[in-house]
Amino acid sequence: MGTSTPARDGAQRPDGTQYETVLTEEQWRERLSSEEYRVLREAGTEPAYQGEYTNEKRVGSYSCRACGAQLFTSTTKFDSHCGWPSFYEPLAKDSVVYLEDNTLGQSRTEVRCASCGGHLGHVFSGEGFGTPTDQRYCINSISVNFESA
Repeated sequence: MGTSTPARDGAQRPDGTQYETVLTEEQWRERLSSEEYRVLREAGTEPAYQGEYTNEKRVGSYSCRACGAQLFTSTTKFDSHCGWPSFYEPLAKDSVVYLEDNTLGQSRTEVRCASCGGHLGHVFSGEGFGTPTDQRYCINSISVNFESA
């Protein structure tokens, strides 16, 4: 894990404004399972091809597992075969926030929930998937809940 995590960064978004849902780390630990906390608050990653929504095909929406904010819909989900659920855009431009992530010796863009700051995954561009945005939001299943339409 890098130096920037939701647990370390606290209640402020990258632009300096406060997240809508703010809890102490003790409250987050009470609300989330240990694995949910590791991914959502410590910017961890679940193992590839093991998340419950990697192969989800039903119509519905995805919300933040930590705070319930709506994040993605099944209409933007696609098969990238990367091992995690992939979307080509969030539900709304302001539903996620972005941070530069230089861990693991590479530069990536981290995606966090705009409501609580929970770590969702990363977004990649220019990989040639042919999606309308040419982006792949690679999201940890454990960071979201799915609700069937």
